[in-house]
Amino acid sequence: MRKLLLAGVVLLAAALGGLEQFAAPGPANALADGDAIITAAFRDRREDLQVRADGIVAQVLADDRDGSRHQRFILRLASGHTVLVAHNIDLAPRIDGLRTGDRVAFNGVYEWNPRGGVVHWTHHDPQGRHEAGWLEHEGRRYQ
Repeated sequence: MRKLLLAGVVLLAAALGGLEQFAAPGPANALADGDAIITAAFRDRREDLQVRADGIVAQVLADDRDGSRHQRFILRLASGHTVLVAHNIDLAPRIDGLRTGDRVAFNGVYEWNPRGGVVHWTHHDPQGRHEAGWLEHEGRRYQ
């Protein structure tokens, strides 16, 4: 029942254009709320949305080495939605030993794309102008 109520609130907020108020959920249920926000953001083709959620690594991809280097992997959220995580390893440590099936929590920026979206800004901002993002894996925070 609670999930249905949450989904209804997110849908109503999106319909009224007020999804931004849910973009930075508080500590209680923040990760589950982030899943619902990402699912709604994908449906509505939203971009530049600060989100927190967690998921299970569905696939570890090769690093992107064009320009700034990024560790890349696909996370499957509890809802079943998948997102690409692009973690800048020029600004933050890589998650060594990351494997399919591992749980990873994140705080970053969601950008829509037709494959489910991408989460980036999972690191600190060296210029201090952007909310610091992070990844958490096996009790360690990477930022």
